[in-house]
Amino acid sequence: VSDLRSSALPGSLDVSRSMFDLRSPPHRSMKRYDSVSSVPSSTSSRKDSQGSNRSLDTITLSGDERDFGRLNVKLCYVCSVEQIWITVLHCKDLCWPSSCGENPRICVKGILTLPKPVHFKSSAKEGSSDIEFMETFVFAIKLQSLQAVRLVFKIQTQTPRKKTIGECSLALQELSSQESNHWLDISPPSK
Repeated sequence: VSDLRSSALPGSLDVSRSMFDLRSPPHRSMKRYDSVSSVPSSTSSRKDSQGSNRSLDTITLSGDERDFGRLNVKLCYVCSVEQIWITVLHCKDLCWPSSCGENPRICVKGILTLPKPVHFKSSAKEGSSDIEFMETFVFAIKLQSLQAVRLVFKIQTQTPRKKTIGECSLALQELSSQESNHWLDISPPSK
């Protein structure tokens, strides 16, 4: 397993753009997935108990069921060179404990749960409810190996101290050369 990213990428947008050049127009093939079932989910709005019309994704729950935000990622497998392309786009509606301060530096750490795990990390951004990352990570790994594992994301503060504030994951059994767009619900970190 090796990381084929060059040590000094001139700009992550160039890498993302080159990824789109490998396929037909990207927007036609994008689908929205639930993080647990990987089944395409509906984006329709429904009336909640108060009668207001808002998306089910934005309903904030109380206590332990509180919404910690969502992470948007894109995945693609390029068969000709046996590479997985992982693009971390952004965190939306992100929440963090008050102990982390008002504007902590936040990054996304990714882990491919292979027998010898593969780790990668985004650059740290200033904390806000919506953080754009737009970073692509490329690894040369055989498709058969990837389809049996999960891709785990840990949302971490870097300042004032390193701490995992949330996590989410998805299975890679449906990984293919067709780029997929995923919205993952961020949960409290497991103990």
